[in-house]
Amino acid sequence: MRLKSFLTISIILLFLSHQASAQERGTIRGLVTDSTSGEALVYGNVLLKELSTGASTDARGYFIIPSLEARREYTIIASYVGFNSKSITVYVQPDKITQIDIELVPTSVQLQSIEMIGQRIVESNETDIGLQRLAIKDLEALPKSVETDLFRSLQNLPGVSTTGDVSARYYVRGGASNENLVLLDGIPIYSPFHALGLFSAIDPDIINSIEFYRGGFPAQFGGRLSSILNVLSKKGNQNRLSGKVNTSFLSGKLLIEGPIPDGAFYLSGRKSYSNDILKKFLNERNVPADFYDLSFKLYYNNPDFLKGGSFSIHGFFSDDKISNESSKIEDYRLKNNVFGFKWFYVGDVPLFMELGFNVSVFQGDLIPKFSKVLQRNNKVTDLGLTADLTYMFDSKDELGFGFHIKEVKTSLFLENAQGYSGDIGTSGTNISIYSKYKVMRFENFGLDAGLRVGLTSMNGSEKFTERFEPRVSFTIIPMNGVTLKGAWGIYRQEMTTVLSENEVISIVEPWIIYPSYLKPARSIQYSLGAILNLSRVLDLSIESYYKKSTNVAILNPEKYLPTDHDLIGGTSLSYGNEFSLNYINEPFKLSTSYTLAWAYREKLGKRYYPNYDSRHNFKISGEIDLGKGWSTSIVLKYNSGVPFTKLAGFTDQLFMNDLFNEWFQDYMIKTIRILDITNLGRLPDYHRMDFTLSKTFDFDFAKVNLDFSIMNVYNRENLFYYSLATGERVNMLPFLPTATIRVEL
Repeated sequence: MRLKSFLTISIILLFLSHQASAQERGTIRGLVTDSTSGEALVYGNVLLKELSTGASTDARGYFIIPSLEARREYTIIASYVGFNSKSITVYVQPDKITQIDIELVPTSVQLQSIEMIGQRIVESNETDIGLQRLAIKDLEALPKSVETDLFRSLQNLPGVSTTGDVSARYYVRGGASNENLVLLDGIPIYSPFHALGLFSAIDPDIINSIEFYRGGFPAQFGGRLSSILNVLSKKGNQNRLSGKVNTSFLSGKLLIEGPIPDGAFYLSGRKSYSNDILKKFLNERNVPADFYDLSFKLYYNNPDFLKGGSFSIHGFFSDDKISNESSKIEDYRLKNNVFGFKWFYVGDVPLFMELGFNVSVFQGDLIPKFSKVLQRNNKVTDLGLTADLTYMFDSKDELGFGFHIKEVKTSLFLENAQGYSGDIGTSGTNISIYSKYKVMRFENFGLDAGLRVGLTSMNGSEKFTERFEPRVSFTIIPMNGVTLKGAWGIYRQEMTTVLSENEVISIVEPWIIYPSYLKPARSIQYSLGAILNLSRVLDLSIESYYKKSTNVAILNPEKYLPTDHDLIGGTSLSYGNEFSLNYINEPFKLSTSYTLAWAYREKLGKRYYPNYDSRHNFKISGEIDLGKGWSTSIVLKYNSGVPFTKLAGFTDQLFMNDLFNEWFQDYMIKTIRILDITNLGRLPDYHRMDFTLSKTFDFDFAKVNLDFSIMNVYNRENLFYYSLATGERVNMLPFLPTATIRVEL
């Protein structure tokens, strides 16, 4: 009944807004692109000079300025950091959409390839609390642990924490790493890591735009509790054939892109060729890692075939192998195979529509050989069908609605310490619909109210009313220079990983659908923040959050019999305050952030700190453009120690392999470690400084970029863990100089 009422209200709003649209009004819609490649320029500014108002381009480079007085000319000024502004005169016809395409020319020949640079958006009333739009150029400017990496760059944001240098896994606002959804062109990537989880498997060279939601994400996103990383890849150079070669101490990369009839393509590949640099991450231990990733896209846009429509076919493939020469050391194998098709349509009315079909297959195997490690094999097959529509009214309000169908099949083979093994296989279907309405008609107020409903549940354990996910976010501008933002929402997660919280390094994280004896995880979240524009070049952001989750899947520590459940439902609670101060005054950029946060978990009635809980987190980064192709940056990080479980002692126990052997000849003695209370200890505080120096050479035939970085400049000995077996101290990343070279043709 609730669902029917909600949809009825949405239709009524659409009808009334359409009827209320004034006559003799028109709309300007356009696409802003880079003149050298045809790539969309996202989140740029478009200003209507006569009215001192405008819009920003979206994630595809489109903008809309509705409800303009018709039968007159307007001057459109499009601007984007790193590009020359451009003015165009446009005549607006009544009751029609005037379509214009704007190509911006880079300010320097050094920017022949697209380099996405974020800037302040015109719509100051945008309901975007918790949203961070990331720029590829900003990622490239950061010091590199080995090479430019998306996930390690996320760790510099407020509210994002990590357990150490050894892993690129990240934790958002007190949530576990399996509560983060990574989307590449709308397709979920279940294991987006390379080399023991040290680096991201997504090549930054293929990225066009990045949206990272630390919470408060709108109704079109679902399936996770903590964060959404929405990565859209580029279309490919539509003007000329070009290439890029990149090499580092770890891998080599090649990107080729260029035009095809009525479209474009890109093909990118990366392959590891040396493991020496990985030893620095693991206390000089050999890491026999071998990996590759391959991605492609074909983009087609022929107005004679279908006016306003464009198609794309894209794929992503990655493979990781860890093969040890010794038969007493286990091997690993992880694979991602992703394929998708999308159709994007812009009609003669202010309507955007996107249909998509995708397949995502993940396979992770732990091969014990003759080691004492237990076997683990996991496979996930995810089939998805999506439809998303957005209608913009003359008032600038937006109505969004759509449906997402997901068919997931998982298989998991496990062995446990008691010698039991089992093959867990299950499948489930999630059909979700959503609708949302954005109030954008007021200059000083914005509202996004939406509802996501799961028509089906993957494991069938929920009532229908428990699948409702209402969400609201708002923005209020009480005075010039002050913006207040807030959000509230309910979120669900039907898949989880099966992983012990005591594992120091997790290479294979098996994914499964929540078992039928557990309800899916459910989270309620609140966030409230303010942005203070202290001057033209300085702004302060403050944000507080509170998040409580129930039915969080945790491995059962009291599983003794095969009939005992593998997972139990726990709870998690996190809250904190985030502060960030940004100063941008070319050629200087300075960003600082501080997070004060608490995170708790509870299982079997016992409360404890998760191993990623860090009370204080401080980061400062600075960048200077020195001119003549030179630039430098520095990053300083500090966080208080994360929890760990202390070792209480040892005991010896007698184990018999055959209890029915009357002579008890087949026996052995095992030393059992006795652990203290879960995560009662704290590691020492962590801090380090990183530095990079870059130089760009611009030749007639190519552009060459050299990067030299130093990680842990003052060689801080940050403790990673103490070995429970030997008591050995294992430190994190030491003083590490690295270098990369990139050639663009």
